[in-house]
Amino acid sequence: EDTNEDLIPLLDTIIEYVKEPDGDKEGPFQFLVSAIEYDNYLGKIGTGKIHRGKAKLGDEVVLLKRGGERVLYRIAKLFIYDGLKKVETKVANAGDIVSIAGLALIDVGETVCDREHQEPLPLINVDEPTLAMTFMVNDSPFAGLEGRWVTSRNIWDRLEKELQTNISIRIQKTDLPDQFVVNGRGELQLGILIENMRREGYEFAVSKPKVIYREIDGRKTEPIELAVIDVGDDYTGVVIEKLGIRKGELLNLIQGSDGYTRLEFKVPARGLIGFRNEFMTETRGTGILNHSFYEYEYYKGDIPKRTRGVLISMEQGTSVAYALWNLQDRGEMLIEPGIEVYAGMIIGEHSKEDDLVVNVNKNKKMSNVRASGSDDAIKLSPPRKMTLEQALEYIEEDELIEITPSNIRLRKRFLDINERKRQNRTK
Repeated sequence: EDTNEDLIPLLDTIIEYVKEPDGDKEGPFQFLVSAIEYDNYLGKIGTGKIHRGKAKLGDEVVLLKRGGERVLYRIAKLFIYDGLKKVETKVANAGDIVSIAGLALIDVGETVCDREHQEPLPLINVDEPTLAMTFMVNDSPFAGLEGRWVTSRNIWDRLEKELQTNISIRIQKTDLPDQFVVNGRGELQLGILIENMRREGYEFAVSKPKVIYREIDGRKTEPIELAVIDVGDDYTGVVIEKLGIRKGELLNLIQGSDGYTRLEFKVPARGLIGFRNEFMTETRGTGILNHSFYEYEYYKGDIPKRTRGVLISMEQGTSVAYALWNLQDRGEMLIEPGIEVYAGMIIGEHSKEDDLVVNVNKNKKMSNVRASGSDDAIKLSPPRKMTLEQALEYIEEDELIEITPSNIRLRKRFLDINERKRQNRTK
């Protein structure tokens, strides 16, 4: 067998065996929107396939909205694709993938067509949000030090901008002016939004993701996902075990001839929070996981939560090796020496189930008399570095994630220890 270093043989095979797109090039124009992007100068741009007819620059067309509204527009810009590049054109034919600008209210799944032949194509269904998360202004002692966009107005404007291209999320204001609720399809989608905002210079805090429950016939129901997993035969058992703990129900198991097995599960949406990272670890990066909304079903019961408490910084300062070394027998560290911390910041995981407030800024006391070997280099275990997805799964209801362009920090919702005690007493 020849070894190829690129995809040219695959592309040649596609050209040889895959038929050209069909479609009536002479019929009235009909176009289905499959994706949306936003341009600061052109506004919304809809991308999709021309199912029938031709699109011409300057043509008058009708946008058939999801709710039945019909809006007349003119094609302001028309683009086709040359490889990965977007190229302006004056005309495109049936079968072409094109992008159209000038339709301000365009959304995914809607039809654009000739004004004299207003025939909608089948709508693309967009799954409703199943998870909710609170985005809020960062109020830690380090607020405003690392981010460019930090105010509630900055955050709200950015979330509104996201609505222009991401139709599967919902945003709403709360009773508090500096907090907003964002509903999305899953922690991966919300995680991508958070990461994009972080890279754009935004600084804010987020809460633990919560499932959007519904009450049906007087009973509590929750969103269920259909998870389709392709995994090596050696890892089938561990995947079934892990999803069983998360209230997953195995629907189908298909064993292939190539050493891979396909598993189909019904899993509560809350059971998939943080599972992707665990799944990739257990399958050594070889597994493939896809999931989509299935239906709402009656509440499946509690899923095991974090069984250990956290180590919380007592005061603001810089972590030192000596203090971390003394705390190693109390739990696992999340930070290393030389890290700026503040009171209420989570710096490690406690080995017991309760939280523990500790001093990570405490230096070794100096004395005139030194024992032989007392100044040997301190050996510290490597800290556990958390990704954003891991942090979203890890935190509890009384904790937040502080997001800045430079850092991802875990913290208590109430930084003051006395306030935390008061909140615990009122529960």
